Amino acid sequence: MQIPENLEQAVAFIKKAYNHPVQVGLVLGSGLGNFIKEINIEKEISYTDIPHFPASTVQGHSGKLIFGEIAGKKIVAMAGRFHFYEGYPASEVAFPIRVMKLLGVHTLLISNAAGGVNTNFKVGDLMIITDHISFATVNPLIGKNDEAFGPRFPDMSEPYSKELVQKGKQIAKQLNIQVKEGIYFGVTGPTFETRAEYKMINLLGGDAVGMSTVQEVIVAVHAGIKVFGMSVITDIGIREEENIITHEEVLQAAAEAEPKFSAIFKELVKAI
Repeated sequence: MQIPENLEQAVAFIKKAYNHPVQVGLVLGSGLGNFIKEINIEKEISYTDIPHFPASTVQGHSGKLIFGEIAGKKIVAMAGRFHFYEGYPASEVAFPIRVMKLLGVHTLLISNAAGGVNTNFKVGDLMIITDHISFATVNPLIGKNDEAFGPRFPDMSEPYSKELVQKGKQIAKQLNIQVKEGIYFGVTGPTFETRAEYKMINLLGGDAVGMSTVQEVIVAVHAGIKVFGMSVITDIGIREEENIITHEEVLQAAAEAEPKFSAIFKELVKAI
């Protein structure tokens, strides 16, 4: 099948700058960009230099592709992601995932900062994502199906690899890091949820809520990429009446939880 021209041009540009097949892709969420320190960096490419690549506009997202190695594995990391609330179409939010696929990525590790909905969660918890609910977001596969990547109706019964979830849990146990498991509820943003919405999400089975991830995961699964996802719980949605949420507090909570997050992701890359 013919690869769309915009993807061909983006990939061709990247391969001129870094012509090594990559095995693992990483998407680093809000406040989690310091994971880059774990990478033996070989090349950095600004999003603004890549043809047809969107540009990140959100605080906490630096906006570059980073190529290098972790434990001998060739990786590409997105330092900064794109969100539907920035004004990008859903297909463009997920554009980098298809670029990763064409660069050779077979496994995607994806992270986010999320609001805690499960009343047993607290700020700073790490939640391994076991499933997601995406009805409140726009599906990035709407429109003509691109047969070069996957079928018209992809199966989503296992969006997050059970094998990788198990590995993640084992690694956390070995590192003596407590992790939660749960369902991520995707919303469009950019507003934080109302108190009534948090209650609704809780009733529908969501353990955490956020403004990213599900569109990227849908496109990854469509393309046959295995996914592991983890949320850093940066605020608690069902909370006392006087408390409000700010983006600055979200970034601070993510930064404080980052060492644990980084340790798990690093060991998981080794184990893949």
